[in-house]
Amino acid sequence: MSIQLSEVAADCIDSTRYIVFDLEWNQSTEGKAGEMPGLPFEIIELGAVKLDETFHKIGEFSRFICPTVYKKLHFKVLEIMRVGMEELRNRGEPFPEVMEAFLSWCREGEARQPVFCTWGNMDLTELQRNMAYYGMENPFPYPLLYYDVQKLYNLLYKQNSKDKLPLDRAVQEMGLPAAGQFHRALDDARYTAEILQNMEFEAVRAYLSLDYYKLPESSEEEIYLVFPDYSKYVSRRFQSREEAIADKTVTDMLCYRCKRLLKKRVRWFTANQRNYYCLAWCPEHGFARGKIRMRRTAEGEIYCLKTIKLTDDDGVKALLGKKEAVLGKRRKKARQKRRKNRPGHQPEL
Repeated sequence: MSIQLSEVAADCIDSTRYIVFDLEWNQSTEGKAGEMPGLPFEIIELGAVKLDETFHKIGEFSRFICPTVYKKLHFKVLEIMRVGMEELRNRGEPFPEVMEAFLSWCREGEARQPVFCTWGNMDLTELQRNMAYYGMENPFPYPLLYYDVQKLYNLLYKQNSKDKLPLDRAVQEMGLPAAGQFHRALDDARYTAEILQNMEFEAVRAYLSLDYYKLPESSEEEIYLVFPDYSKYVSRRFQSREEAIADKTVTDMLCYRCKRLLKKRVRWFTANQRNYYCLAWCPEHGFARGKIRMRRTAEGEIYCLKTIKLTDDDGVKALLGKKEAVLGKRRKKARQKRRKNRPGHQPEL
């Protein structure tokens, strides 16, 4: 039994409040060696815009946060924010106080949970990570669905490109006035809200994103999302890739149109142990292409993101070509190993 999209998405899709927010954060100036465990990024600014159900702006929120973990600003932060450590210390407030004020502001005048909107997929994760560092209770629902406006923009105007389009490029492409400074939290939240207000949102309203900070703890909590043209499954945690790929729920191919369990024409294969591919056949809807991405948690465990999408002849050929390339590499390695093990073999200089 898994959590279905229909059980949790209705409130998001029919929301009457949208919180468009942006974070700016600092990190260790010494790279991984100086990184605080569990807190790679320390939030130093939070900005947000509140929109009603028609995307009319009804409020704003902006705070600096006084750094307590990383006492020096990374050179990239100095370069893009143009704010110094002294200003952050003088104007910044403790993170827990800012978060309490922000959450209270989000709930003002609205009984239902607002829907969060961000540019990219990192902000909600880092917000929760910072809350955990300070021992704050996590108030966000599970599963946590939100709108990644960057993804929506790509769906509408970039043929669903996987490239991470910078916010300033999108603002320029939409012909919006660049009235504020990029890489400042409130200004970036304003820009993101303006993009929402000016895009064809109804065409992509169904494409909610899922935050992965909270993962399924059991098979009952695993998540199955169905979108107009693909499905997504989020697994519980496993101890290894081998354990994950041996799990039947992980590897089953299910048609998201008719819910039929499909017969595999090309079984799951991988070239790099991170991404796995499969081809299955639905008697009613044709070929379906499966992809499993193996992700590792901070604790070293594995979880899986499986997407299934109907495909055409070109998609079938592309997947078969990928499979043949994998087999070709394996055959080449096998030949090299056999030559190496032959009596009298001389290693290449």
